[in-house]
Amino acid sequence: MSEELETNSGLLRPRQAYSLLMRVIDYSPGEELRDITSKAKPAQTSKLFRVSQKSPVLLFTMSSLKGSQTQKKKRNIYTKRGRLEVPSPSEDDWPKDDEADYGFWDVDRELDSLPQPYRMINKLVNLLFNRSWEMIEKREASRESEFTGIQPTIYPPFVEIKLSTTPHCMAICKDYLFIGGAKGFSVYNVCKATQICAWEKLKVDVTSVVVTDMGNEILIAPLDETGIIRLFYFYKEVLFLIKAINEVDDTSKQTTCLKAEVSHGADFAAFLLQGAGDIWLDVYKLPKEAWLRELEHPTNALKKRGRAAQLNNTDATTTDHLEMDANVIKGDAKMSLPVYLMKIKPLKPITGTTFKSPLEVFAKIEDSSGLGSGQNHFIKDSQWEQQRAVFNATYKKYLEGDWEEEPLSVATFHFLPLSSVFAMPTEVKSPSGAACLLGVYWSGSHNFLLYSLNRTLKDKVDPEGVWPCAAPIVASAVSSSCSDLVLACEDGVLTLWNLAEGFPYGVVALPEGCLCQSIHFLHYFVVRERLNMYPEEPVKSKMKCVVLGTDASIHLVTATGTQGPTISVLVERSRKHVNETVCAVAPVPALPGMLLIFSWDGSVRLMNVAKAEPVCAFALPRPHRLAAARKPVFVVSSHHPCFLLRDDRLDDTERKDAAGKIRNSIFYFNFEAHALLEEILESCLIPQSDFASHKAAFPVLSLEKRCEHFLQDSFQKLGKNTVREQEHWTRLRRYSLMLQKGGSLK
Repeated sequence: MSEELETNSGLLRPRQAYSLLMRVIDYSPGEELRDITSKAKPAQTSKLFRVSQKSPVLLFTMSSLKGSQTQKKKRNIYTKRGRLEVPSPSEDDWPKDDEADYGFWDVDRELDSLPQPYRMINKLVNLLFNRSWEMIEKREASRESEFTGIQPTIYPPFVEIKLSTTPHCMAICKDYLFIGGAKGFSVYNVCKATQICAWEKLKVDVTSVVVTDMGNEILIAPLDETGIIRLFYFYKEVLFLIKAINEVDDTSKQTTCLKAEVSHGADFAAFLLQGAGDIWLDVYKLPKEAWLRELEHPTNALKKRGRAAQLNNTDATTTDHLEMDANVIKGDAKMSLPVYLMKIKPLKPITGTTFKSPLEVFAKIEDSSGLGSGQNHFIKDSQWEQQRAVFNATYKKYLEGDWEEEPLSVATFHFLPLSSVFAMPTEVKSPSGAACLLGVYWSGSHNFLLYSLNRTLKDKVDPEGVWPCAAPIVASAVSSSCSDLVLACEDGVLTLWNLAEGFPYGVVALPEGCLCQSIHFLHYFVVRERLNMYPEEPVKSKMKCVVLGTDASIHLVTATGTQGPTISVLVERSRKHVNETVCAVAPVPALPGMLLIFSWDGSVRLMNVAKAEPVCAFALPRPHRLAAARKPVFVVSSHHPCFLLRDDRLDDTERKDAAGKIRNSIFYFNFEAHALLEEILESCLIPQSDFASHKAAFPVLSLEKRCEHFLQDSFQKLGKNTVREQEHWTRLRRYSLMLQKGGSLK
């Protein structure tokens, strides 16, 4: 570097300028300033501004472009001619200067006076140096911020669970971990990190697993690569196969399952199926009481063989034991099959009406259910054609060109309990909290459809309720208690519903340019003495959720009663460090107000949502990084203070052990193993009496209180209004039929 400082002054050739620029950027910080200045000549030492030992930065000035050995003096842009004088203390004595005494100097005049092509070369070199300086400044600022920033405490995993095959998916329920992999799935004990049993009878891999708590039992629904989904009953640490939902003998008639959902308590199950160019939703009623009776009173042979299988499962599981368990399940355990309930298809596209008069429309509609879906209307084909022609003429330049074929519409569905939003018949009786409705929306649709689960196979499948939105729905989420619902539209608007009380919290919009990627509900918490705490009893008409945006930003949405919802930014998009982009988030039920944040670089942080700051971080024993198109495979327990993370290193060579075999591991992180998080776990509950006093400190405004009472009174009258509405539609049908008959007689 010192030799380059001894180059002749004057204009730099483009090749020399580029070479010197590369040496400036790649300059090693190991060389110290005193070494360079000692080798350089005194006249060239003034060219050095600064050499930073923390980062590879070397700043210098270019010598005179006219070949002068002396440093060029920079003129001011606005200077005064003549001798400068100190003004007198009084403003009145100041001389009144004339504009002719001042002159303007162009600092670039000497540079522009150079002949071509040297003038262009000089400007290009200056542009390169300016841009390089900006890059160096950014690197220096980021490194200084990393050096001076407070790094959170990093905790290693508590236990490593080693597997023989690559785990594709995970699910956790109570004390059991379900891992889907090659040829089936296996069951592990979360606390002991030991395998209990497995079902490995497939020729393909399991890609997803859905588990549902049924009290003392667990319902398992694994989905394999071929799209076949099965139902398993996990009873006393033994697996029982119930049924393969969509498996058929004729492969030409085989359908593919895209998604599955089981209601809270496992009363109902819904499966999204695709086949023969069509897509639909199959809904089943699950006979869970019959399953329990069949397993509590089995035959003597099954009882003996089942007891032997349980004894074998307590020891180290071997392949022979797993084969015996599978034979016991397949041969002896004959369980009741799910009852087919209904088939839901996407609503037909709106076309021209087939009705000849509005009277036929009233005669077709039996009641007010389904209004808003657009199925029964009186719009003619000619009117649709006129509307289509206007649309094509307006957006002609955008419609030209080849268009890809639109994919089949995919459904998103949720099981909802009985609430004040939807009035059920009085003769319908269901347990508190049990699913009574199925909420469905199809991709590209504005409508959220509600279907009653109190039906038979002969009943006509029409939505009992339609909730229209201003834009197509792209994401939705239901709270764990099924009391709150959030619908996100493609324009970034969120609609928040209180299903328990039957009124909307309100509407809130994400920042401009940010759309909703996923929604995650938080258990409602309060901040007391700078600590996040859960109330002992469930809280009504209050909700908090976290929204992950498409730009990798994280937002907190809070709603309370009739007050309007609020939104705040927790994490902004990382523009400087792309590898720190957030790819997934997950609430931690065991820690109030805590959120796990996963990034592309493989880092995992625990954030305090109330303070919007990290509490600690978790790291694997071996560094790993996620691919840009992949998301981390993890699961957070709702019963234990822990989460599990799959080892996702990109290079398989890094995962090989000494014998050359690929290591497949799942790491178990226990919050109780760390003193910082253990203190939070010990003081995470607030007594109900203290919570009542906490609410009294923030009284609700009288106007809002009156509005809330008014809404509650209106919901109580909803049943009476439903009866009157039915009578009104009956009269309309009779009147339309009378008019239709009278017109035919004429």
